[in-house]
Amino acid sequence: MQGCFHNGGKKMIAKTPPMGWNSWDCYGAAVTEDIVRQNAEFMAKHLKQYGWEYIVVDIQWYEPKAVTHVYNPFTELCMDAYSRLIPDENRFPSSAGGKGFAPLAEYVHGLGLKFGIHIMRGIPRQAVHQNTGILGTDKTAREIAKTASICRWNTDMYGVDPEKEGAEAYYNSIFELYAAWGVDFIKCDDICRELPHEEAELVMLSNALKGCGRDMVLSLSPGPALLEKAELYKQSSNMWRITDDFWDQWELLYAMFERAEKWCTHSGPGHWPDADMLPIGPINQVWSKENRTKFIKEEQITMLTLWSIFRSPLMLGGEMTGFDAFTLALVTNEAVLAMHQMARHAHQVWRRVIGGSEYILWTAVCAEGGQYAAVFNVGDHNGTIEIQLRDLEIEHASTAMELWSGEESTIDSSLTVSLNAHGAKAYQIR
Repeated sequence: MQGCFHNGGKKMIAKTPPMGWNSWDCYGAAVTEDIVRQNAEFMAKHLKQYGWEYIVVDIQWYEPKAVTHVYNPFTELCMDAYSRLIPDENRFPSSAGGKGFAPLAEYVHGLGLKFGIHIMRGIPRQAVHQNTGILGTDKTAREIAKTASICRWNTDMYGVDPEKEGAEAYYNSIFELYAAWGVDFIKCDDICRELPHEEAELVMLSNALKGCGRDMVLSLSPGPALLEKAELYKQSSNMWRITDDFWDQWELLYAMFERAEKWCTHSGPGHWPDADMLPIGPINQVWSKENRTKFIKEEQITMLTLWSIFRSPLMLGGEMTGFDAFTLALVTNEAVLAMHQMARHAHQVWRRVIGGSEYILWTAVCAEGGQYAAVFNVGDHNGTIEIQLRDLEIEHASTAMELWSGEESTIDSSLTVSLNAHGAKAYQIR
């Protein structure tokens, strides 16, 4: 690994997997301040008590012309004299007068929540073309840019060359700005799967964040992350994407089981493999106000069950003010969210085809005693199976509570589980 990491203080960031909301699934590049505020208000009123706390503004908050999920190539961006992107005042009116995101962050903090933003790796191409300055050095954007290092899907940035004088000053300057704004969460894009080519830039970025004087979660995107770089992700960040963008398609959810199995041993306090956002409720609102998730109810339960026992960060993707009763119940189930917080050493036990359908069994230790078991029917037919307690290494008769329904039962040698196609159940066994 190139470079070395600074400690950044003794306080652990993200001791448990972060829980929050991100604007991408709904609004793509086009979210506005009023939308962010209304979702923050909803979270504070309905979800904060269950552990949800982050409000994250996704990509292109510095672009005046953003209107959909589609990026505008080589478009003009809002930028200060030191090559740092700043919010578009038309979309984020409170940022006028050089205030940046400070007023919006203050509003979110006033609700008892935390505020986050998306950033792209590197320095704006616009800054390089204009050869603007870098705060804290006499070097310019053109002198520190790595112009051969570009994002494959967005034209806003060049990479930064860690070997160039002024590169460290640039990254220090942007994180000092974010700290001054009151940012609590950074989602850094175009970096997670770019290793090992951009490893030194990741180390430099991570050190700048850790040294900025404010606690911030660092989330790396997009995936799929490289399993052989797991230790680097753990040292540099608090969460990293194990998948490319995850949408409301059963094929993507089915594939997540294999990804979760590979990454489950790398979950732990301060570092979490990230299965990506939860596309539930109203999504793609910039295209249709009535567009809701295509996941059926069973699939949504399967998704929340897997994310929770695997202990992925939970980031809501839907417009929260449009949540119906089912969606609200889905994300406020205290027993399932307790599993998300309390599961330890989660792993897949087996994956089998039984009676014409495919079933998956996961288990985890509960930090407060007993253990969890999650059973998934990922096949296309309803079915009933017997889960042998010996598969869970349980030797004696036990009691089991199904977390979604709250139903309790006494079990001797096996647990009978009936599941609809694409459905799941989760149990706490004592």
